[in-house]
Amino acid sequence: MRILLTNDDGIASPALAQLKRVLSPFGRVITIAPDRNQSASSQSLTLHRPLRIQETAEDTYSVDGTPTDCVLVAFHGQLGVPPDMVVSGINHGPNMGEDVFYSGTVAAAIEGVLQGVPGIAASLVTRAQTDFVTPADVVGRLVRQVLERGLTRRLLLNINIPFRPADELKGVKLTRLGTRLYADTLVRKVDPRGKDYYWIGGEDPVWEPRPGTDFHEVSDGWISITPMVLDFTEERALGELAEWKLEK
Repeated sequence: MRILLTNDDGIASPALAQLKRVLSPFGRVITIAPDRNQSASSQSLTLHRPLRIQETAEDTYSVDGTPTDCVLVAFHGQLGVPPDMVVSGINHGPNMGEDVFYSGTVAAAIEGVLQGVPGIAASLVTRAQTDFVTPADVVGRLVRQVLERGLTRRLLLNINIPFRPADELKGVKLTRLGTRLYADTLVRKVDPRGKDYYWIGGEDPVWEPRPGTDFHEVSDGWISITPMVLDFTEERALGELAEWKLEK
């Protein structure tokens, strides 16, 4: 068993060492992560410049690219036999609801699934300083279940773990993606040379309090596991659009 470990927080994230600790009993762990923070990079690829890959330790590489680049390096970068599973995280912050479409953490797990292996994305719901020990233990237990039972092809698991001591976690709940309400704005500023620049800002989003969603259950102290499929096709809409007589 070869497990690819990656993230979008960068090669210096302490979460990588904790994940390697819990994943090593299952096989060889190869860490390939961005050389810097790549949060919110989504499924982006580096296409207009070469990538630089640096071996920083045994079975550990940094890439000056995105999390998706890192997964492609593992499968096609001549670093040995391709991995049998991709574990992405543990993200230092949540990835719930619509945020999964922006997340580099989730994108890396998606790329693993696209390459034909199980993908797991894990996030800790806090920005506070932490040692990642408890969330890594949670991920390790889930990986054991995946290895024993398998995953349906083209399906990935998105995990969000409350920031609580282990004895205060209520357990695991299977959830659906929730919904955030955003109030984004584009904030205009002027630099010291008199030129305009912009920040994407706005108020912090709030989530709809619907039971059964990742937001709701995590806020109540449960570990959220959301199974996600890669086929976005809306079957019902195919029938509805057929009535539009678009061929005429």
